[in-house]
Amino acid sequence: MPDRFNCRFQLVRYVPDPVRNEYVHIGVLLRDEGGSRLELRFTHDWRRVHCLDPDADTALLEGMEGELRRRLEEDATKPETEKKFSHILDESFSLNVQMTEPKAYLAESVSAGLEELMRLYVDPPKRERLSRLGGRAALHAAMRDEFERAQVWNLMRKQIRAADYTKPGDPLRIDAGYRPNGVIKMFQCVSLDPGVEAAKVLAFSSAGLRAGVERMEKALLELTAIVEPAHKLAATEEQPERLELYRFGIETMEEHQIRVLTTSDLPNLAAAARRELRVE
Repeated sequence: MPDRFNCRFQLVRYVPDPVRNEYVHIGVLLRDEGGSRLELRFTHDWRRVHCLDPDADTALLEGMEGELRRRLEEDATKPETEKKFSHILDESFSLNVQMTEPKAYLAESVSAGLEELMRLYVDPPKRERLSRLGGRAALHAAMRDEFERAQVWNLMRKQIRAADYTKPGDPLRIDAGYRPNGVIKMFQCVSLDPGVEAAKVLAFSSAGLRAGVERMEKALLELTAIVEPAHKLAATEEQPERLELYRFGIETMEEHQIRVLTTSDLPNLAAAARRELRVE
């Protein structure tokens, strides 16, 4: 059995009603005893959160992960990092997010320990999780899994506000993106089950988003939509109405210069991101 070393971990909780003290664990913060390594991860299966609070703003929670990681890593080796984590939550984010007191933990490595703690406290077994996910949630989980496997997810922007590039009040948020050179690449999961509304929203927004990126970032925008393979939605010749709807959704996006790929293309997208972000 590999040697284990001392770590400390804290669980991040979503608490919609502090009076009732009902909560769901949504993430883990883990650091080694010496303070040289720190890892933070949130879940990307928000179903348990929605069961507890149907009105939960999971887009805000997803964006919080990246912001917390960025701010924590600035002082990751300092002993007061755990206190700073609590201060950031109280200062900058919803009081519905809390964390537990630090606990000791023996881990083979920080990365392996984080995986184990996520399995124990936050996420259901992968088979159970994937079987329960559907629609956009399943697409997003698949995309995140591939980018994490390529070790680029933490290097990417998440929950990119379209309003930063279009007009104030625009509610659209783009799932992820990065800038390898003079082109900004953005990725949006667009489920075509049960209809094409999300595809039409993205198509409608694409021109303004593209113009805003060129104006604000002085860069071109490559916008990619990730959809389900046709057979996953029973969009076949035997189901002509489903097939027509599926094709309409894809063609609508392509007509607005949106590249459309399916989940089967995700490994290639992740490999390209790894090359472009120069991950060794």
